[in-house]
Amino acid sequence: MGMSSDNVTGFGLAVSSSVFIGSSFIIKKMGLKKSGSTGKSAVIVGEIANFAAYAFAPAILVTPLGALSIIFSAVLAHFILKEKLHIFGVLGCALCMVGSTTIVLHAPHERDIHSVKEVWHLATEPGFLVYSCIVVVLVAVLIIYFVPKYGQTHLIIYVGICSLTGSLTVMGVKAVGIALKLTFEGSNQFTYFQTWFFTVVVIGCCLLQINYLNKALDTFNTAVVSPVYYVMFTSLTIFASIIMFKEWDTQNASQIATELCGFVTILSGTFLLHKTKDMGNKPIDPPVFTTPDRDHNNSGT
Repeated sequence: MGMSSDNVTGFGLAVSSSVFIGSSFIIKKMGLKKSGSTGKSAVIVGEIANFAAYAFAPAILVTPLGALSIIFSAVLAHFILKEKLHIFGVLGCALCMVGSTTIVLHAPHERDIHSVKEVWHLATEPGFLVYSCIVVVLVAVLIIYFVPKYGQTHLIIYVGICSLTGSLTVMGVKAVGIALKLTFEGSNQFTYFQTWFFTVVVIGCCLLQINYLNKALDTFNTAVVSPVYYVMFTSLTIFASIIMFKEWDTQNASQIATELCGFVTILSGTFLLHKTKDMGNKPIDPPVFTTPDRDHNNSGT
C-alpha cells in the first residue's frame, strides 16, 4: 500500500519528534550548565511535533515510531558520550528500524475528516464508549484499591494507570490536532463545544498520566519502567484507535498481519536495547586466581 501525503507528513513529524526527544536525553546526560534549558526545549519541540503527527497520520503509524527516540539516543551516546553500543544494542536498533519500516509501508491511510463533529460521532459510537467506560473503571479501581496496597511493590499498577489513561489521551490529542489542522485550513473548529471537550480530556488525562508515570520512575528502575510502559501504552493506544477510527476496516488480513509483525519486531528491539544498553560500559572484573600452595598456607595459619 502506498503512503498518502498525510501519512508522509505524519511520518516526518513523528521521526523529527523522536530526533528531538532522543537528543534531549543526551543533552541532559552531558550535565552542562547551559544544557538544562536546551534539553527542555528539545523535549518541548519533540512533543509538539508528535502532537502534530497525530493530526495527519493514524495512531498505528505514529505511536510505534516513538521507539526511534531510543535509537537516536543510543547512537548519539555512542558518538558523543563515547558510550559503547554493544552488538546486542546494534541488533536492537536494527530490529526497531525494520519494524518501523514495515509499519510505515503498510499503515492504513488517514480517514478523511472534514469537521470535529465527525470525530465526535466516532467517539460516541457504542464500541468506543464501552472501551472508554472500561478504561475509566479500571483506572478508578487501580487508583482507589490497588495503589495504596501494591503501588510500591508492583510495577504494573502505576504503568497500567499511565497506559490506560494514555490511550484516551492520544485519542483526545488526535481530535484536537485534527481541529487545529482544519482551523488553519480556514474552517474554524473552535466554535464547536466538541473541540473544547476534547481539549479538557487531553489536559486531564495528561496530568493524571504524568503524575503516575513520575511515581513509577521514582519507585522502580527506569530500565524496567521504560520498555514495559512502551509496550502497554503503544498496544492500548493502537487498540483504542482501531476501535474509534476503524483503521483496519479498509485493510485485508495480510496487511494487518504484516503491521502486527512490524509492531512485535519493534517491541523485541526495544526490550533488547533496554536490557543491554549498559553492557558495553560495564568494566570487566579481572579473574582472581589462587594457587594450591597459597590456599594450603592460609589454611595452615
